[in-house]
Amino acid sequence: MDNGAPYANAALDRCCAVLGIRLVHSQPYRPQGRGKQERLNRVIRERFLLEAEHTGIASLDQLNDRFTAWTESVLNTRVHAETGQTPLARFLAGGPPHAADPVLMREAFRWSVVRMVTKTATVSLAGNHYQVDPSLVGHRVELRYDPEDLTSLTVFVDGAAAGVAAPLVVGRHTHPAVPQAARPAPQPTPTGVDYLGLVQAAHKERTIGRIAYRFTDE
Repeated sequence: MDNGAPYANAALDRCCAVLGIRLVHSQPYRPQGRGKQERLNRVIRERFLLEAEHTGIASLDQLNDRFTAWTESVLNTRVHAETGQTPLARFLAGGPPHAADPVLMREAFRWSVVRMVTKTATVSLAGNHYQVDPSLVGHRVELRYDPEDLTSLTVFVDGAAAGVAAPLVVGRHTHPAVPQAARPAPQPTPTGVDYLGLVQAAHKERTIGRIAYRFTDE
């Protein structure tokens, strides 16, 4: 692999470790260690991108469709000068590929962070607070989670599962020995009486006959 940030980070390290893949980085400023990948990039640039730029690509979907067609129909069916085989035949020489275990794949692409459990048996992640087992207070735990779903986190201690961290719900604290005050009765529904209208009518009746002085523009 290259030494750029996309290829040298904790998430990729964990993903490869779960899948049993040994991640090897090339020596900085020595592209010879990535000769095969650099050669592939050159073929794509010279034989696909030139044609794509010449004819024009209207959308990303069209680019993906044409690249897939070119890869399966041209690139992988061309006999390699060194091996004497097509890339596809050489790839299938060891037998058909086996699909990875879906459960293992989901675990490989989960994210992982380390948190210290607070005195209130909680941990925080992305601004959210989660409740964990009280026995973990003061311990450093690993949280594994799906970045697209933060409703539940799996807790690990020294590599062993230690339950689930659930979102913290703050409620009203009550003591079981103290009788709780009854909830206030619901407010009565409106009667339909126009109270303000009645006040206005009574006021008008009391003021009949009085002289009202008003300013006019005459």
